[in-house]
Amino acid sequence: MAGKILYVIGNLDVGGAERHLVQNLPRLAEQGFKLSVYTITHKGKLASVLEDAGIEVVEPCCASFLRGLPKFLQKPLLLSSSIPSFCYQVLLRRPSIIHFFLPEAYLLGGLSSLLLGRRIRIMSRRSLNRYQLKHPFLAKIERRLHAKMDAVLGNSTAVVYELQAEGVALNRLGLLYNGIDLTQFDELPTRNALRKSIGLNDETLLMVCVANLIPYKGHVDLIRALGGISAQLPKSWAIAMVGRDAGTGEELRGLAESLGVGRHILWLGERSDAVALYSAADIGVLSSHQEGFSNSVLEGMAAKVAMVVTDVGGNAEAVLDGECGIVVPVRNPEVLGKAILTLANDEEMRKRMAAAGSRRVKQHFTVATCVNRYANLYSTLLKESRPHIQRAIDLAPEKASE
Repeated sequence: MAGKILYVIGNLDVGGAERHLVQNLPRLAEQGFKLSVYTITHKGKLASVLEDAGIEVVEPCCASFLRGLPKFLQKPLLLSSSIPSFCYQVLLRRPSIIHFFLPEAYLLGGLSSLLLGRRIRIMSRRSLNRYQLKHPFLAKIERRLHAKMDAVLGNSTAVVYELQAEGVALNRLGLLYNGIDLTQFDELPTRNALRKSIGLNDETLLMVCVANLIPYKGHVDLIRALGGISAQLPKSWAIAMVGRDAGTGEELRGLAESLGVGRHILWLGERSDAVALYSAADIGVLSSHQEGFSNSVLEGMAAKVAMVVTDVGGNAEAVLDGECGIVVPVRNPEVLGKAILTLANDEEMRKRMAAAGSRRVKQHFTVATCVNRYANLYSTLLKESRPHIQRAIDLAPEKASE
């Protein structure tokens, strides 16, 4: 049973939630759902991928003009103009379901949608609620808004537990894991070619960290960990830091130089070939202080790389400790370094964990599984009033098609 669905998100620049939508929406459209996306501030770099798939992406009507104004004026004016533009799009498109992604879209779009008549409303949270600490008033509004949602989704058990603690009723709460497209691993360049492209040979022990340079991603911990073990690592080692510099790059480079590991770090910036780089790596690392459920961890596992991750969000749900990699405490460079060193010095362990991680992704975290669960949820909400959300998500294939 298909229906019109309007997705609301801040923008479609490169990020975890944005990549999640770009990956899933074309496949949902193939199942007969009529999809469109409204972006609160601007379309973003990934919008063209959806548009090429026939999914319309709409930004506020005056967004292009406002982007020409001084920066200190852009954001407040964009946000204020976005509300009437969003209301207009809802009235124009008359979606059966409105699905909000990330706090900004949830607060602006969720509150505005209450004025637009009865709609099925879904909120997806994709991170832990640490962001609420900086905005306690907005956090209160967000928690009150939960009661107006027909479904509230988290992408890890940790996120779901927090939503439950915020007062979301169990029958309206759902866990829906991320999934990744395994076909992107089918025709990658050879390991040697990939390493050569970044100036490395096949003998170098290569680690990869895919995370934007944002303080909560824990790059400082990672660099300190590497500084503490550098003398014990193989003579030839390197780590590729892949991600957009959100303002901490200079500080991180200075720290690396002061600890004597600067020459081993490849600062590769934002790249579209992170998956390929993983396939050339020996170890994958994510040292975040907070996560929802990391696509980059799943991509590392799928690329057959042993992972070292911090025990936050859904990391330990993806990487089973001692089986697919090593899970370490957050904000603990010493333990993080020991885990990296353990894998660096044990090739057989790396191979065993890499194979186990690849199997786990194929069994539990594919894009096909993720899309089917979304389709189950949407179809059930369109047919039933107030269904049990987790049961709707987990419908068996034969029941979902009835």
